[in-house]
Amino acid sequence: MARVTFIGLGVMGYPMAGHLASAGHSVKVWNRTAAKAAQWASEHSGTACDTISDAVENAEFVMTCVGADKDLIDVFEGDAGIIPNAPEGAILIDHTTASAGIAERLSDSARARNQPFIDAPVSGGQQGAENGVLTIMCGGPGQAFETARPVMAHYARALNLMGPAGSGQKTKMVNQIAIAGLIQGLSEALHFAEQADLDVKKVVEVISQGAAQSWQMENRSDTMADGEFDHGFAVDWMRKDLGICLEEARKVNATLPVTALVDQFYADVQAMGGSRWDTSSLIQRLRKFR
Repeated sequence: MARVTFIGLGVMGYPMAGHLASAGHSVKVWNRTAAKAAQWASEHSGTACDTISDAVENAEFVMTCVGADKDLIDVFEGDAGIIPNAPEGAILIDHTTASAGIAERLSDSARARNQPFIDAPVSGGQQGAENGVLTIMCGGPGQAFETARPVMAHYARALNLMGPAGSGQKTKMVNQIAIAGLIQGLSEALHFAEQADLDVKKVVEVISQGAAQSWQMENRSDTMADGEFDHGFAVDWMRKDLGICLEEARKVNATLPVTALVDQFYADVQAMGGSRWDTSSLIQRLRKFR
C-alpha cells in the first residue's frame, strides 16, 4: 500500500480520498477549511494535517483537487506548498479542472525537484466520485502515469494518458465543449415537447431508443422535466470551465460559436439565481423567456 496525500476535500475530493483510504492506502489529507479535514478523518482511516508541508512529508503520491489556477499556485508553489516540501520522486497528480498553461507551469516547477507531475482532470461529477467511476484524462510522463495508474484506479472507471503536460486539461476542455452543446440541445428539445403539449417523459422514452440518446438524456431528462437541479456540478463551475475553453480556443485558433453562446445562457441562469443549480438547469432559462 502507498503513502498518499490528498489536498482539497470538496464534493469531488472528499469521496475520492475516501476510496483511497478504503483501499488500504495510508492517507493524509489537508483542506483549507480544517474542520472538513477533521470530519473526513473521523469517517475514514486517515490523518488530517494542519499544514500542507506536514501532509506531504514522506508522501509517494500527492493528489490535489482544488478550485482554479490561482488555488493551484498557492498549494503547489508557496514556501509551505507541495513542491518545496514533498520528497524528491513523489508523483504529483492534479485533478482540478484548470488551464493547460498552469499544468505546464507546475510540471516545469516540479521537474526541478525530480517530482513527476500529471494533470488529471476528471469527468463524472459528484455521483461519479462517490461511486468511484470517474473518467480521468491525463497529461504527463508515461512512466509516472503507469506507476500512478493503480492508485487512481480506486476512483476511476476509465483512465487514459493523452500526451505531455497540459494534454489532460485540453482533453477535459473537449469534454466540456461537447457537454455544453448537448445540454442546450436537450433543453430545447424538452422545452419544445412541453410547449407542444406532449407527454415529455413518454417522448424521451421513445427518442432515447434512437440516435438522440445520450448520457444527459438518460440521466437528466426526468429531473429537467420536473424542475429539479440539485445533481452536483454547478452552473458556477461550468462557467469557470467554459471560460477556460474559450481562452484556450483563442490561443489555438479554434472557433467555438455554440460554446460561447451557451456560456452566455449560463450567465442568464446565474442572473435568475441559479448559480448553484446543476448544469441541466439551462431549460429553466427557456421556460422563463418563452
